[in-house]
Amino acid sequence: MLKTIKSAKQRTEEDRSRLVMTVSEMIADVRKNGDKALKAYNLKFDGCKRDTLRVSPEEIQQAYDLVSKDEIDNIKKAAANIRAFAQAQKDSLSVIEEFSPAPGIRLGQRIIPLDSCCCYVPGGGYPLYSTALMLGIPAKTAGVRRIAACSPVMKGTDRIHPKTLVAMDIAGVDEIYTVGGAQAIAAFSYGTEQIKPVDMIVGPGNSFVTEAKRQCFGKIGIDFLAGPSEVLVIADETADADVIAADILAQSEHDREAKGILVTTDESLAYAVIKSVEKQLNQLATREIAETSWKDFGEVLLADSIDEAAEYANSYAPEHLEISVKKEREKETAESLRNYGSLFIGGNTAEVFGDYASGTNHTLPTMGAARYTGGVWAGTFLKVCTCQTMDKEAMMQIAPLVAQMAEGEGLMGHSRAARIRMEKNDMKK
Repeated sequence: MLKTIKSAKQRTEEDRSRLVMTVSEMIADVRKNGDKALKAYNLKFDGCKRDTLRVSPEEIQQAYDLVSKDEIDNIKKAAANIRAFAQAQKDSLSVIEEFSPAPGIRLGQRIIPLDSCCCYVPGGGYPLYSTALMLGIPAKTAGVRRIAACSPVMKGTDRIHPKTLVAMDIAGVDEIYTVGGAQAIAAFSYGTEQIKPVDMIVGPGNSFVTEAKRQCFGKIGIDFLAGPSEVLVIADETADADVIAADILAQSEHDREAKGILVTTDESLAYAVIKSVEKQLNQLATREIAETSWKDFGEVLLADSIDEAAEYANSYAPEHLEISVKKEREKETAESLRNYGSLFIGGNTAEVFGDYASGTNHTLPTMGAARYTGGVWAGTFLKVCTCQTMDKEAMMQIAPLVAQMAEGEGLMGHSRAARIRMEKNDMKK
């Protein structure tokens, strides 16, 4: 039975009606008024007065001039790792050309990239240019024909942050637009005068963006509905309290509702981590956000065993899951874990490495969604589509079976479509 060392306040089911209504009205406004609505929202929320929403090649070049060579090199190094892993993921999917479950029947599958997508890159308080890499690169690797991206401008300006523009360009994005929020989701779902709609929208965002993705799903595809960021650490007595505290705070600084959880088998480690978090907060430039997140939603639990800790992790299904246990227990523990967005094994493997540069994707499911889906990957932008063909003999073999099954469901038109082929074939004899 897990013992609570530090509890988190319970997330209450907020009254969503106002959010739902506001987003619905914004979507309707964009559908009716197009670019006029987008420009009005840009001015209202970000103080942006630009008329042309698409970023020009000249603006992209100017962005390169504003970013240091070292930072550009860093972005390119991270991009290389992300691209290499995305290619490996794509290569893991196989075309099937001649599978035969019975004589004369030939089945297959093709791996077909989407025609278009939009990569939503948040702006907010930080230039999250790493997200541009995490979304654009797997889309490009998958072979998406048209990759658009959008992001809010820096407040009070008419420009997207230069680092974000550089990352979008390095990722291989074809079109970049200066628009964010629920209105951006509406624009890329339904189209405006300047923005052509896409087939899928991917990427994280605030509650308005998430709600807009929910409301527009069906008109367009989405990756998933993402909530506040999460990390859960499983640790035993061999773990380093300072390292765990740093990892929890790295997640906590995302926003005030982010959640950092430690599940440990060692009570002294539990208290050491709490103490280290408090100490490190004093040195953290993002203390205001991180401290609120830690105090409200940080959690420390004591487990009787690593197995119990693993079962808790499986039930919680966190976005990020770290294992910091004895080396000889790592493999066994990792294999017992089923529900997570991404797994980080061993004390050397910081979650932040995956956030930026190791090669796996950081756009991951939250709030328990890891029970049924993984994160964004090359396959997010690929369709596995089947095909089939059969010769006359195979048709004559399968048609009676299909006709009888259709009749069993009362679908006589289905039965007729099978039987007419049998009849036509018999007439030719």
